[in-house]
Amino acid sequence: QLLEAKASLSLAQAQHTLQLQQAKAQINNMVPKKQFEQLQNTLREEQCRTQQLQERLQQQAEQACRQLLRTQEEHEQLLQAAVEQAEGLEQSLRNAEAVLAEKAAQLRDAQAQLSRNKLLIEELRGENRRFAMALQAAELKQKRMEEKNQLLEEQASALKQLVGKITPACLT
Repeated sequence: QLLEAKASLSLAQAQHTLQLQQAKAQINNMVPKKQFEQLQNTLREEQCRTQQLQERLQQQAEQACRQLLRTQEEHEQLLQAAVEQAEGLEQSLRNAEAVLAEKAAQLRDAQAQLSRNKLLIEELRGENRRFAMALQAAELKQKRMEEKNQLLEEQASALKQLVGKITPACLT
């Protein structure tokens, strides 16, 4: 709009200048008074129109400046908001990285503990096998002892019977 108004103003000024030159040429050619007055009226009208065009152009230029300033302020606000949002996201990213690093350290600790627990379980299994073998050996030994005990009890019972038979015969 500003360019169009400037173009209109330039055109009007060119027309005005041309008309002024024509008027001067006509005056120089001894233009009749009536025609001179008409040309003067036309010149005043053109000057008035030029003045109006200049005022409209000035208003449009001021309006365009105000609009440009508003747009620039809006862009600056949007840019500031985007910068703040980016800073917030950057902080969130740093926080997330810190949490991930902490979780990774916890995971490494848990893995180390798991490895230690596996070794401990293997040791306990080995010890458990040794205890099971020792228990089995003890049970086997106990069974043999019980069998020997049974045998001894049977022998003791047989001896008692024998002593019971021998004692009355010896007494008589």
